[in-house]
Amino acid sequence: MQDWTSGYVADIGYTFGYYTELNPFRSKLAVLNAGIVPPKSGTHCELGFGQGLSVNIHSAASNDTWFGTDFNPAQACYAQELASACSNAAQLFDQSFAEFCTRSDLPDFDSIGLHGIWSWINDENRKLIMDFIRHKLKVGGVVYVSYNTQPGWAAMVPVRELLTVHANRMGPDGKSIITKIDEALDFAMKLMVAKPSFAKANPQIADRLKKINDQDRSYLAHEYFNRDWMPMSFASMSEWMSPAKMEFACSANYLDAIDSINLTPAQIKILSAIDDLIVKQMTRDFCVNQQFRKDYWIKGARKLNAFDQAKQMRSTRVILCVPRSDVVLKINTPLGEASLTEKVYGPILDVLADHQSHSLSELEKQLSSKGIVLSQLVQAAMVLTGMSVLAEVQEESVQTIAHLKTSKLNTHLMEKAQSSKEIHYLASPVTGGGVAVGRFAQLFLLARERGHLTAESCAKATWEILSSQNQRLIKEGKVLETELDNLNEIKSQVMEFESKNLMILKSLGIAR
Repeated sequence: MQDWTSGYVADIGYTFGYYTELNPFRSKLAVLNAGIVPPKSGTHCELGFGQGLSVNIHSAASNDTWFGTDFNPAQACYAQELASACSNAAQLFDQSFAEFCTRSDLPDFDSIGLHGIWSWINDENRKLIMDFIRHKLKVGGVVYVSYNTQPGWAAMVPVRELLTVHANRMGPDGKSIITKIDEALDFAMKLMVAKPSFAKANPQIADRLKKINDQDRSYLAHEYFNRDWMPMSFASMSEWMSPAKMEFACSANYLDAIDSINLTPAQIKILSAIDDLIVKQMTRDFCVNQQFRKDYWIKGARKLNAFDQAKQMRSTRVILCVPRSDVVLKINTPLGEASLTEKVYGPILDVLADHQSHSLSELEKQLSSKGIVLSQLVQAAMVLTGMSVLAEVQEESVQTIAHLKTSKLNTHLMEKAQSSKEIHYLASPVTGGGVAVGRFAQLFLLARERGHLTAESCAKATWEILSSQNQRLIKEGKVLETELDNLNEIKSQVMEFESKNLMILKSLGIAR
């Protein structure tokens, strides 16, 4: 009997993560910043959608048509449940790539997304996917692909192999994958304590193993313990993409577009002298010790002239998605912590602090007296979006269509939050994507939907949900045992939520 898993971990589900780079609408600003004609909305496909949170949020929060597949039937079933709950019409299947990519009834796509799976499949499946892209992606369409890459993975390749071999050979049949992972990590960490020569030659490995040991086991199972696993250089990825007529557009990590925060002056000088795209990207990966690439590729990329690029940039609308007071003008980069210029970012954030939609053209006019020009606004938009504090805004006509679907999906997710803390995102019809909203905030929103509009009433409704499951809050490291203490703490959190976050979530079309 053929193994339907094809060596992929299937006895533990993938995490319930949301990946904003899979949102075709989000790709527009990055591609436009690269001076390329942005892709169109329309029909999209996600290959290997996991639990289906991203594909359902993007389908619900847009007027686009979505298809996708994930070979794991339990994950596909969950994704279909989400699609049904919000009537977003997403067509989601539990087919292998061999089955799905050879179907004759699929439309042509404006975008195809692959998050992470490229590193976890064999060459046979890679060939299927590239043939699918070659025949089913429209001219002008975009592919998002993320993958483990070199040189950042160079020292970890033998460690990953040791972990996998230990789990397969030392973990007897009948043990769960989590137990096998725990034992393999415990063995590897004990080995590091014994100071093998490999660890001496690669001193960063011990710290990296400690970080891995703290990560979610569901994530680790899929990231490290599949049969097929291969970090790939940019040159190798280019060789795969070329027969499908794909051209590299730009990184999907917005912060990668800002050389000054990622590279030293000497590195920038070296890169500026390289004309060849592949050599340039590989050299840059060495400069930043790249471990994981997130890239947009386009079939038939068309360059914009400076006038048209500036015109489209000026029409771009953005919204601040977090409290102004929470935005810290510092970011972590390959060079360490970088500070953002207060005299540029401060005034921009002050205007955006009303949490309404603003075009870059409007910001340009309002801030001209402060000497802030379009190029600075564009860079700020890229950086703040890369920091997940800013998002591009959809047209109002699309927001209107999406609102009913996102409301249904969000209610379904908030109801799940009553007994689960796995999903930390809700869908915004304003941004066309997901917004980070923790479990308690979801419970507060659910209570408001049910008519509990005062802090006391909202706290009581939330406490009833928690106490029915014998759950208690923790404050300053101590479990709150009494009902009164829990109610008071919940009320305090409700009041903070209402003062800091509720208005923002209303602006994003999430709260009512």
